[in-house]
Amino acid sequence: MTTAKNKKAPARKRSSAKKKSGPGLGFSRFQKFSASALVAALASFQIASCSLNPHWSAGQLGAAALSAIHIPALEALRKFGWPMDQGHTHRPQAGRQAGSGAASSGSHPASVPAASQATRFASCPQFFPSGRPPALQAQPQQRELCFSGFAVLHSGLTKTPVFVAERLNRQLLLQSQGLHRTDRFYADARLPRVERSELDDYKRSGFSRGHMAPAADMTSPEAMAQSFSLANMVPQNQEHNAGVWSKVEQDTRKYAMRAQGDVFVFTGPVFSGPAQTIGANQVHVPDHLFKLVYDASTGRSWVYWQANSADTRMGPPISYEEFTRRTGMPLLSNVRMPRA
Repeated sequence: MTTAKNKKAPARKRSSAKKKSGPGLGFSRFQKFSASALVAALASFQIASCSLNPHWSAGQLGAAALSAIHIPALEALRKFGWPMDQGHTHRPQAGRQAGSGAASSGSHPASVPAASQATRFASCPQFFPSGRPPALQAQPQQRELCFSGFAVLHSGLTKTPVFVAERLNRQLLLQSQGLHRTDRFYADARLPRVERSELDDYKRSGFSRGHMAPAADMTSPEAMAQSFSLANMVPQNQEHNAGVWSKVEQDTRKYAMRAQGDVFVFTGPVFSGPAQTIGANQVHVPDHLFKLVYDASTGRSWVYWQANSADTRMGPPISYEEFTRRTGMPLLSNVRMPRA
């Protein structure tokens, strides 16, 4: 009996050594089960989040979620991949590095650039006259965001755009006709949480989520979905939004349909004095809204200037010179203006 026990002992020792050999292969059944459950939960979260936030890419969201979690089993997953059966070696696939995905975004010209590039107007020069954004003095917590159909200079102080820039012409607007309106608003994850508005900020506030780049201007399903980013919104009086301001947007589209070339449009809020705010994130409510229209083929420009209130009436636009005097924003600073 003693001899038999002695013969079996080395076998147990060899088995133990085999389990410990190779990096990342010592996963217990409990660890495998825990990792499987966690990855499944992350996958479900990723699918739901991407459907609610169309500008997120699945790869970026998954990588961000995994990188934020520190669990021993996942640490091994990051280094060595999924645990293989004993006796097999896992080799990471070549070319799959963090942040890769340029090929997928580049395959669709209208796609929103990757997060590292999407916060620079250099990624979307087509929305600005002469291909250059206006030369404005830099302010704290301002971020540049590119979308498929517009560009946003966003303020983390007001939680609203400073301005939103678009390029319209007859060909683009013909593409927008008949496009289904999605009405799926979402908080923009490219903005830090402390600098952005959330859906709850607008709930029971009495204000509508007012588009600066109108959904009706969008030329593709992707651009339509992105136009409902809260980075494109300001708290707007509901009657003003649905009434006089809607006519301003329609008149701008009608002009662009008749124009000989590109029409560039800058839209944004104006704040004067202590601002009213809504929600836990204190989203600022603008006193006025503006829409600057610039016809690149003729050099003409004008600005709709309206109070953000229910009793606002349609009035004549103001000149670009008057607009810059009131706001201090030379939005056409890179454009050679015609002589008066």
